Amino acid sequence: MNKIIPLSMIAIASLYANEVELAPISIESTVITEVSQNAQVSADLADALSKSVPSIDMNRRSGIANDVYIRGQKRDNISVDVDGTKVCGACVNRMDPPISHIITNQIDEIEVIEGPYDVENMGTLSGGVKIKTKQPTKELHGSVDFGYGSWNYTKIGATISGGNDTVRVLVSGSSESSDQYKDGNGDTIAQQIDKYATLNPAAAGMKFKSQYKDMQAYKKKSIMAKAFVNVTDNQELRLSVTKNKSDDVLYGNSKMDALYDDSNIYAVEYNIKNVSDIYKNINLKYYYSDVDHPMATKYRMSSNMAAMDNTNHLKTTMQGLKLKNNFDINGHKLLIGLDGSKRTWDGNYYNTTTGLPLATGNSKSIDDAVTRNGAIFAKLDKEYSSFGFSLGARYDSSKITHATLDSNSYSSFGANLMTTYNFDKENKVFLGFGQASRIPDARELYFRSSNGSWSGTSTLNQTTNRELDFGYEADNNAFKVKVKGFYSKLSDYIYYHKGLASNNFENIDATVYGAELSASVYATDDITVDMGASYKKGEKDKALSGQTDKDLADMAPLRGNIALNYEYMTNSIATAEVQASDKWDTIDSDNGEQVLDAWAVMNLKVKHSVNKNFNFTLGVNNLFDKTYAMNNTYADLILITAGSADIMLMNEPGRYVYTNLNFKF
Repeated sequence: MNKIIPLSMIAIASLYANEVELAPISIESTVITEVSQNAQVSADLADALSKSVPSIDMNRRSGIANDVYIRGQKRDNISVDVDGTKVCGACVNRMDPPISHIITNQIDEIEVIEGPYDVENMGTLSGGVKIKTKQPTKELHGSVDFGYGSWNYTKIGATISGGNDTVRVLVSGSSESSDQYKDGNGDTIAQQIDKYATLNPAAAGMKFKSQYKDMQAYKKKSIMAKAFVNVTDNQELRLSVTKNKSDDVLYGNSKMDALYDDSNIYAVEYNIKNVSDIYKNINLKYYYSDVDHPMATKYRMSSNMAAMDNTNHLKTTMQGLKLKNNFDINGHKLLIGLDGSKRTWDGNYYNTTTGLPLATGNSKSIDDAVTRNGAIFAKLDKEYSSFGFSLGARYDSSKITHATLDSNSYSSFGANLMTTYNFDKENKVFLGFGQASRIPDARELYFRSSNGSWSGTSTLNQTTNRELDFGYEADNNAFKVKVKGFYSKLSDYIYYHKGLASNNFENIDATVYGAELSASVYATDDITVDMGASYKKGEKDKALSGQTDKDLADMAPLRGNIALNYEYMTNSIATAEVQASDKWDTIDSDNGEQVLDAWAVMNLKVKHSVNKNFNFTLGVNNLFDKTYAMNNTYADLILITAGSADIMLMNEPGRYVYTNLNFKF
């Protein structure tokens, strides 16, 4: 048997089992391979990522469409691209984060960048997620997946690919749905709200109406199609389209639910390779994406009150053009590129029942905001025997306009240097320095609540991160270990100030630092012990006006896992894993966070290969039905609250039993 079983290094407790396989780890990033083959029990990419990379935590919003943090950073502080295409969510309350618009069934590989070390994409301030979807093949290949789990979770997914020397085509689709999950107390999403409202009667309007208390948590369908055409021996035209449709997605501790969430992603790409001995590749890509997201109080008791019976219907589009040129000059790999994009974002409040604009406040949540960006970037890579380096730079010029408020213009220069030194073939150290910036988005600048008050602050500066990364990696026949530390200085960090009646977003200065550990010990040819941990801490340089707490929000405590993996026959593995988190008591209490208890859960899984064409997985997560919450309640999200009471916490799923069948040819 293969002595090295590639398995997850770190897992953070969530709905499903440890399902993502890791490839060898590069210095500045983590590459996750075979995502669609291994993340078979959920379309939720946030869940898969949080179980695979020490630096990533998940922010649970629902049974699906959850968000990720990289080293405590989220939203526009991290970039997300899909095959080089920029995708943006439409919801101001983060119900549809960018990674929710691509599903695990369609993904081949993911690169997670930790720190400001990606010059190809705008806004890689503190990290990024680069998703590579499945590619068409010349040979005929296909697979079909069937999944079933607790709370009537059902999934079917299928992919087929094939072609000839001229044209290759791929089609991949999936459909899944689930009832509301139950936490360790046996409470559904609706019952968690009922309990909170019983203790805090002022939140009674957030309860589900009786006819909706038992409705499904979500329904989601997705289809992706690609066609690659060989124009000549070294030139290729690539066409792709991805369509997602989610219906009736319930968001437990939010005040609204998504009536639907639909997105489309289109791309046209032309690639020429081996232009000359030096000019290795030229790639030109145009992309367009749109998201349609109405969130409403339709299912809540608050919609019985005319003044609260409303929908915030948000739409966004993103289109861009990117040109990349790759050269090889005496072993120096050089990338030079141009990047341009335009994003639109618009939101309207209206009465859910009548369809008419709200009579109170303002009917616009975001009023025709347009963000334009242009950039030039370059990257140089070179290895000298035991020493290697990567040097990158990017210059951005951006402008954001609004229908009625003043426009904002920004420019920035970012650069980074990552160096490595190999003591021998088994041991290496690395050191990196980087600077990157990101501009405010339209929500932070221009968002207006339904009562007419401005939550956005139109005078915000862009945020700049200056970061140091360092670490050590060893890889031999007995074990693999990687230790990594970072120190980040954030200037003009965009932060939510809960104590203000309006213009809640403001610029502050802050520091974030931490460390991550990943390790595998190869006990025998059949047994591997995987373990991992992550720790981070964030501090404001000074407390916000009227406040005293200097702790930065979203900084999860020490978390980690240890897993015992037994390969009892070829390609068949049994796993027993414990995931745990320290008490979360270093919090920004002035801005909505609260102390969370420590927790530990156990997961069991068997993935059995019957033959080369068929395998099945059986598993149980949270074996002992633990009740716990893993993400906090920072006030930059609009969550359920009642006066001076703590914001409602969202408990994680309780015991979850699942199975998945995979057929391939």
